[in-house]
Amino acid sequence: MIVTKRLFLREMTEGDYDALYAVLADPDIMQHYPCTFDEARVRGWIQRNTDRYRNDGFGLWAMCLKDSGEMIGDCGLTLQKIDGQILPEIGYHIRADQQRRGYAKEAAAAVRDWAFENTAFPALYSYCKYTNVPSFRTAEAIGMRFEKEYPDETNEVTRVSVITRENWLKLKPAED
Repeated sequence: MIVTKRLFLREMTEGDYDALYAVLADPDIMQHYPCTFDEARVRGWIQRNTDRYRNDGFGLWAMCLKDSGEMIGDCGLTLQKIDGQILPEIGYHIRADQQRRGYAKEAAAAVRDWAFENTAFPALYSYCKYTNVPSFRTAEAIGMRFEKEYPDETNEVTRVSVITRENWLKLKPAED
């Protein structure tokens, strides 16, 4: 479990289906994805992350409010194909009524720190459709910098941000 000032991140389970469905089936939240999720896709999302925990030691975790335990989204580290390479990516999704409160930044920064403290990855990435301004602003807010954009079938153009371990080490003392 990862704990922050206002949140905790934990492994998601089948019991998180309703809370996760409220996020992934919302057309506004998923406007930058190829589609909104139906029941089967949400259940598959949970299963894929359960498999990731077992196989990789990480995945997207349930993002929960510390004071109530309520799940408001997900955030974590996954291995993703980014411009033809498999790279560690920090991803996040937050329920609409909980957006614009700094939760994505808080959770993503905690995942960034966890990843650099618990893996050997030399860099971490975030990628999104080029029109997903809130997502790449969150990446920038945790110290990531624009790396490139490239054309792809899913997103038309994908925007990639990165933070290296070296840059994280320079950033970390300022945050502590």
